[in-house]
Amino acid sequence: MTTSEYNQIVEQYANRLYRFILKNIRDEERAHDLVQDSFEKLWRNYRDIGFEKAKSYLFSIAHNTMIDMVRKEKRIVVSDTNEMPETSHSRQYSDLKEILDAGLKQLPEMQRSVILLRDYEGYSYEEIGKICQLNESQVKVYIYRARVFLKNYIGKMESVI
Repeated sequence: MTTSEYNQIVEQYANRLYRFILKNIRDEERAHDLVQDSFEKLWRNYRDIGFEKAKSYLFSIAHNTMIDMVRKEKRIVVSDTNEMPETSHSRQYSDLKEILDAGLKQLPEMQRSVILLRDYEGYSYEEIGKICQLNESQVKVYIYRARVFLKNYIGKMESVI
């Protein structure tokens, strides 16, 4: 990758990367720091990375750095449980975005990441797999579980509207 290609990557993906990280950690300053760290790591390895692979490499770096930071700060282990909590949101709201954001906060880290990459950023299953270091089947399972949880969390649409 050349310097001009690196600059093109920065222009194309800085905002998308920032939005992805911000949706996950909900802290603007830390999101800016993680974006900066991700681009720094990309720059350190720019000779080894082709221009066509830079996007998935960049998002993989950002995702892994974000997970490491969250684990370090909260001292929790990210694990996938087979059990989905049976919660339902019963209050009447007219703002679906608030309810979805609250539901997203309750998802396990990996499910939240894949659902944000798929439904908010529009990545393909293959791209999400590369970013999160999962195979395509695992990505689909995480997305399915996250959607089922969010559906149960929201409850009936009539109570939301």
